[in-house]
Amino acid sequence: MSENTTRRWSTAALTAAVCVGSFVLASPSAPAAEPPDRTVAIAAPTPTDVAAPGLGAAPRISRAQVLARAKTWLTANNGRPVPYSQTKHWKDGYRQDCSGYVSMALGLSKPGPNTVSLKNDGYTRRIAMKDLAPGDLVIKANSSSADNRHVVIFDGWANGAHTVYKSYEQAGGGAGTRWKQHSYGVNGRDGYHAYRPVNITG
Repeated sequence: MSENTTRRWSTAALTAAVCVGSFVLASPSAPAAEPPDRTVAIAAPTPTDVAAPGLGAAPRISRAQVLARAKTWLTANNGRPVPYSQTKHWKDGYRQDCSGYVSMALGLSKPGPNTVSLKNDGYTRRIAMKDLAPGDLVIKANSSSADNRHVVIFDGWANGAHTVYKSYEQAGGGAGTRWKQHSYGVNGRDGYHAYRPVNITG
């Protein structure tokens, strides 16, 4: 066999191996079916997951999955909302505060990053309020007190003027998990801003 023929066979074999490797990376397993009245199952991180700087992988998740997961805590406590707590963890391993709840909805590692970390550590990127889409976040993190920091999950605009929006949140004062209309961040002067999770698809 000539040297040119050997070279051509080696090149073909290498190309085939690269293509097979690319196919494996580009073909994640199908998402698990949503079990009734339970948290939506999300597969463990795969090579197609998004890496937040220095934080490992965050599983890719669709906007519909984020909202479906968020809804589960509305009734997870025997038909009632999961109660709020900055120190306790719910049965699924996530903290029962606002950022723990958001981490659960996004499928992040347990017990979940806090509000400041959600904003600053690569889990999200800043966007304009007008660009919010379901599953995005509205965050207030610039406070020295945890009681004055908050994050909610955007669920859609409540009016055509885009001055009020629907959201899911984990709130104190006896509220726990709730679906509520808010105007946080709309006036641009209350410390709330819009962020897009880096692992969200669509």
